[in-house]
Amino acid sequence: MKLFRKLLIILLIIILIISCFLFLIGYSYYSKALKEKPLISRVEEITNKEHYIPFDQLSENYLNAVVAVEDHRYYDHGPIDFIAIARAMYTNIRDNEFDEGGSTITQQVAKNVVFNQDKSIVRKLGELFAAYDLEKNYSKNEILALYVNSSYFGDGYYGIYDASMGYYKKEPKDLNLDEASMLAGVPNAPSVYAPTVNPELAKKRQKHVLNKMVEYGYISEEDANIIK
Repeated sequence: MKLFRKLLIILLIIILIISCFLFLIGYSYYSKALKEKPLISRVEEITNKEHYIPFDQLSENYLNAVVAVEDHRYYDHGPIDFIAIARAMYTNIRDNEFDEGGSTITQQVAKNVVFNQDKSIVRKLGELFAAYDLEKNYSKNEILALYVNSSYFGDGYYGIYDASMGYYKKEPKDLNLDEASMLAGVPNAPSVYAPTVNPELAKKRQKHVLNKMVEYGYISEEDANIIK
């Protein structure tokens, strides 16, 4: 029993040391990014763009579709969703794949606004600090607007305005459920799900978005089936 306790204490100390080490790496990486350009300046670069679309000018169908497919607990958790992370880890281990990420919308904004798109562990650690900073300084609605205005939608379209005008020749506020559910699924993998790249895969992704909207109570099964 004493040996077991000693081993447990040693294990806890090792975990603590590793956690502190990772904390310092992530914080250092984020601090370096802020020295190059402060967070507020990075955000203003997006919000000051000619075709930036604020939250209240976005289609309700589109906003609901984004939250349903990307982060359905978005308004209920903080910068990090530990439940989603645990679920992603379980799914990845169960399926022997690593497709689930567990990132919140805020974390994705941190990636889009503060960092680049590389998938290094260092960037992921820095992303956590950026996510906390974002939610400290901006509302959930503002962050959601930043997400859709900074995402890539394939075919050279950056931001929801360009995507909406490019694919459907209409402003984001006028997107119907069919169009909104299609665009909500694209940023997950623009090179695959862009409607002009692979219509069949884009439609398959759209069905997934619609299923999520039904699951979380945004639309009825009947509404989803009409589009499917």
